[in-house]
Amino acid sequence: MVEKTLVILKPSCVMRSLVGEVTRRFEQKGLRLAGMKMIQLTDAQLNEHYAHLAEKPFFQRIKDSMQASPVIVCCYCGVDAVEVVRALTGATNGRKALPGTIRGDFSMSFQENIIHTSDSPENAVVELNRFFKPEEIFDYKMPTHDALYANDEYC
Repeated sequence: MVEKTLVILKPSCVMRSLVGEVTRRFEQKGLRLAGMKMIQLTDAQLNEHYAHLAEKPFFQRIKDSMQASPVIVCCYCGVDAVEVVRALTGATNGRKALPGTIRGDFSMSFQENIIHTSDSPENAVVELNRFFKPEEIFDYKMPTHDALYANDEYC
């Protein structure tokens, strides 16, 4: 099923100049970039985004980390995009992420782990609406589309 998913390139990605490398991996896989912008996350956005962690002792550490620099929020689109992005990203703890994944290649931390990705198609919708206006998400056909999918895979 064709899905859209949120990717946040965290401050640990931005400050280490890994933005191009990370986005290259998604593009090489065949995901279509449908939206991208750099923003400075606010307390209100982080309180909403990480509400499920608000009672955890590390909540403030997460907020501090996510506000250390601007982040880049992206919308990627493709068949099973949520699952594909999460597979490319690797385990949350960079020390445990497999080599070849984004975190496995670029992260040594549970917190400073380069990237946030939506964990389900339902959460992707909620998260994309949190960070993007409808007019900031674009629909277009990539020239490589017919080489990426069989004619009955992508509607």
